[in-house]
Amino acid sequence: MGRAASGAADPAQLCDAFGVLSEQLKAPLSSLRGSGWALFFMSSDSAISRCLVSPSGAWSSRGALLRGGEQWRESEVQCEGVVEVGALLREGGIEGGMETVSTEGVRAMMESALTARDRVGVQDFVLLENYTSEAAFILNLSKRFKENLIYTYIGSVLVSVNPYKELEIYSKQHMERYRGVNFYEVSPHIYAVSDNTYRSMRTERKDQCILISGESGAGKTEASKKILQYYAFTCPASEQVQTIKDRLLQSNPVLEAFGNAKTLRNDNSSRFGKYMDIQFDFKGAPVGGHILNYLLEKSRVVHQAHGERNFHIFYQLVDGGEEDLLRRLGLERNVQQYQYLLKGNCPKVSAINDRSEWRVVRKALTVIGFTEDDVEELLNIIASVLHLGNIQYGADESGNAYITTETQVKYLAKLVGVEGAALKEALTHKKIIAKGEELVSPLNLEQAAAARDALSKAVYSRTFTWLVNKINLSLAFKDEVSHTDKSATVIGLLDIYGFEVFQQNSFEQFCINYCNEKLQQLFIELTLKSEQEEYEAEGITWEPVQYFNNKIICDLVEEKFKGIISILDEECLRPGDASDLTFLEKLENTVGGHAHFLTHKLAEGKVRKMVGREEFRLLHYAGEVNYNVNGFLDKNNDLLFRNLKEVMCESENKILTQCFEREELTDKKRPETAATQFKSSLAKLMEILMSKEPSYIRCIKPNEAKQSGRFDEVLVRHQVKYLGLMENLRVRRAGFAYRRRYEAFLQRYKPLCPQTWPNWNGKLADGVSTLVKHLGYKPEEYKLGRSKIFIRFPKTLFATEDALEAQKHNIATTLQKNWRGYSQRSKYQKMRHAAIVIQSWWRGVLARRKAKQRREAANTIRRFIKGFIYRHEPRCPENEYFLDYVRCSFLMSLQRNLPKTVLDKSWPKPPPALNEASEHLRSLCMANMVRNYCKRIQPEWKSQMEQKVVASEIFKDKKDNYPQSVPKLFVGTRLNSEDINPKVLQVLGNDRMKYCVPVTKYDRKGYRARARQLLLAANFAVIVEEAKLKQRIEYAALRGISVSSLSDGLFVLHVPCEDNKQKGDVVLQCDHVIETLTKLAICAEKVNNININQGSIKFTVGQGKEGIIDFTSGSELLVAKAKNGHLSVTAPRLNSR
Repeated sequence: MGRAASGAADPAQLCDAFGVLSEQLKAPLSSLRGSGWALFFMSSDSAISRCLVSPSGAWSSRGALLRGGEQWRESEVQCEGVVEVGALLREGGIEGGMETVSTEGVRAMMESALTARDRVGVQDFVLLENYTSEAAFILNLSKRFKENLIYTYIGSVLVSVNPYKELEIYSKQHMERYRGVNFYEVSPHIYAVSDNTYRSMRTERKDQCILISGESGAGKTEASKKILQYYAFTCPASEQVQTIKDRLLQSNPVLEAFGNAKTLRNDNSSRFGKYMDIQFDFKGAPVGGHILNYLLEKSRVVHQAHGERNFHIFYQLVDGGEEDLLRRLGLERNVQQYQYLLKGNCPKVSAINDRSEWRVVRKALTVIGFTEDDVEELLNIIASVLHLGNIQYGADESGNAYITTETQVKYLAKLVGVEGAALKEALTHKKIIAKGEELVSPLNLEQAAAARDALSKAVYSRTFTWLVNKINLSLAFKDEVSHTDKSATVIGLLDIYGFEVFQQNSFEQFCINYCNEKLQQLFIELTLKSEQEEYEAEGITWEPVQYFNNKIICDLVEEKFKGIISILDEECLRPGDASDLTFLEKLENTVGGHAHFLTHKLAEGKVRKMVGREEFRLLHYAGEVNYNVNGFLDKNNDLLFRNLKEVMCESENKILTQCFEREELTDKKRPETAATQFKSSLAKLMEILMSKEPSYIRCIKPNEAKQSGRFDEVLVRHQVKYLGLMENLRVRRAGFAYRRRYEAFLQRYKPLCPQTWPNWNGKLADGVSTLVKHLGYKPEEYKLGRSKIFIRFPKTLFATEDALEAQKHNIATTLQKNWRGYSQRSKYQKMRHAAIVIQSWWRGVLARRKAKQRREAANTIRRFIKGFIYRHEPRCPENEYFLDYVRCSFLMSLQRNLPKTVLDKSWPKPPPALNEASEHLRSLCMANMVRNYCKRIQPEWKSQMEQKVVASEIFKDKKDNYPQSVPKLFVGTRLNSEDINPKVLQVLGNDRMKYCVPVTKYDRKGYRARARQLLLAANFAVIVEEAKLKQRIEYAALRGISVSSLSDGLFVLHVPCEDNKQKGDVVLQCDHVIETLTKLAICAEKVNNININQGSIKFTVGQGKEGIIDFTSGSELLVAKAKNGHLSVTAPRLNSR
């Protein structure tokens, strides 16, 4: 391992060394860590042979896919393309031209790979070989739709197809994936457009806008929601910013409730155009917003086509409103009760939950900043529109209209805050001012109904405008620091209706299609402008592009004095009997010769049959549209009778007072027509869009049935035409189909040229030039700009991609070889370094530990010697360690050598200083052993011990045969109940015998030996001869007991001679004399009354007479009467005292 370094190792370095060793020893693979891609290879028994790891942590491989440590089997993964194993080395790391594998494992690979193109098409329409073919365009769109790839580019334009189902491509992980990534480095997505717009705004400090267009039901509203959600998630946030984010998001459900409705084509169709500005501060955080609305379809308030509904808010209020609220508003929970909700005969929609949507709207109003009073007055207006629609008229004899539903008028007057009589008068009469005089005339039934409907439309449309303004106030940007250009930049979102063609096209479709003509004109001009600017910036010669300039159509509609709008306004304003048909005649006379205008009268042949007599046809950029002139003048005038305005101006409802201002009554200037207002607002919109850098999203609906997975080619072709997508593609492909910066192109394709692989060290332009020459590009196939390469034909790019695909395996083999060598060398060097660090540290630890032990040992010996010298001195610092050691040694020795039993008298000798403590400990130890011994003893054994103690007190060292009795246990009795005559037991009765023993009694006269039984009771002793009680001796009367000191068994019971019942002392002999006398002494409590005599014992024979027993030592026991009349007892001496 090498020599250890001297000194202690750094702890952090040591930890790193341990980590390296542990990881290298247990990990089956290694990987490069750096800012770029990491390519690693695993052992042959692994499931993955080679794998790429991106800087974000996503892994991908041909054999398997991993992300964050999770692995999928190849059978579970659908890849759009082949994984980029042939990654390119970059500054010690590896970079590949691939996209990160998403959690679904699909749609993330480079879609231009050959294996993917055949199945899922190309991700950018400019790469279509046959770009002029509409069929090829739609086929590519269809391929991608079937693979759930709903987004495709046309250059920087995003084409979106509504999938009519939820796709898992809008999660927070997807937002992170598209955040800050170059536009073309990831798959097409609305997040890519959103992020590119945001980054352009931040870096260029220039306002941006995103234009979203398409048919109703194509997904425009959802697209704008996704963009707002993306900005809400990815932009910086603070408490104030979060409030703005919430209000921006919550403005959607409010505007949808009041401005969207169910149509035949879409359950949530926007019936107004919306342009929203999102304002960002210098940090890139959203700080405000502003909304412009265009051409609300207010006619829907009073009339809906069959199968369609009114605006959502009416149904939400009726179905979701609380009971108290409905009662206050005078409404019933039944939409069938309201005429304005019955026209389309579609009160319920299965896909819409009005009740839950009501809760969402109420919450959103609170978040936006509406007060309870605001909400109350807003709902009063909504309810008043429903009541207004239920007003019915009758006609008198003169044909004049009168109101038949008084209840509705009362509710209406209460809700809008006006007098009922004035309202009733205004709904049945009209006021005209002529030459300064006011003329009031009654209305007939048709006029009254029209006046009612006109009031309903005016109230609702003006309330909608007030609602938008109210939302704008809550979103207003309030910069308290500065108001310079750096304060805020803007991203605009234009959610506008797409080109519309119905069976019957009226004034609304005319305005909508006019708007689309203007947007198409702007789109083409800006697209060509951006293309030309890019070419000029790169030094590429700009080739003029032939395209259809629809300015001629825009002029036909909007030109002063000669345009259709001017003619319509003139017809509305002229005196006389102007009508829709006179307007049509004037069009024929004025613009009849225009190439894009046609009527039934001007048409010829088959074309005339296709144009009605009340219709005119315009040849728009997207196709031909017939417009029916019926209602054009009325819708353009959009007039409200003066007396109705006067009543509304008197309203106590604060919202209506803002919607109907009193200045209208005094202003004698005729208000602008609807078409002129729309033309002016559209001109302002064009100015706004021209001042910003645009991005485009074109939305397409795949079928009319709103079914997922169904692709109607006829319908899609119709929309492709109306959206002008083919024209856009043709303009984009007029020059070069593909362009890429030098560094990106060289980084991706450098493995195809030996001179550029693995690294090119020269100028990027020279490297790209060397690469394309090696690939055999022809001069007409490409151009080299200042910073980009331009490739004219997609087939050239595809051939390059196919060559790269074929080269990948060779690259992977080379990289694998080099990587394995590098990996093993790095592994060995790290392990060697780690081992050296650990060795150095460990040796230092051992040396320091040994030195410390030696120091401590020397100090201990020094203190011990000094203490021994001063051991006899009083305690002092010099000897305290030694004394403590001696004491400790004694206590430890004592602990090891404590006595084990109470009979063990051994005890270690203490040092002089501990003599007193030793004795105290010894007594405590003995007391403890005795106590423990006593705790363990059984009751029977305890009684035995007590008797032995008594025997010891009486006989120890006094009687010869006592030592022989010590090891023998005392028995409870020497006679069983069978050995005692029953008559004796009967006589004794209840007195229980404690001890019975056979004895020999010697008569007082002649000392004849007679066999007897000695029975001891609780209070007396009895001498029994077979069935007779020979003598009863009360313990209380027993004066004493005498026994010799020899080994004989004789003893004398002394009784009082005064007692007539007693014949004298009793002389007895027993083989168990120690046991018998001990039990007798205990029972009679005469322990201290037993006399042990040496030589002789005197006893009373009768009254006044005494007898003597002489005791002598001999070889054997002999009891006989001596010649002197004494009882002679000879007993052997067993112990010498």
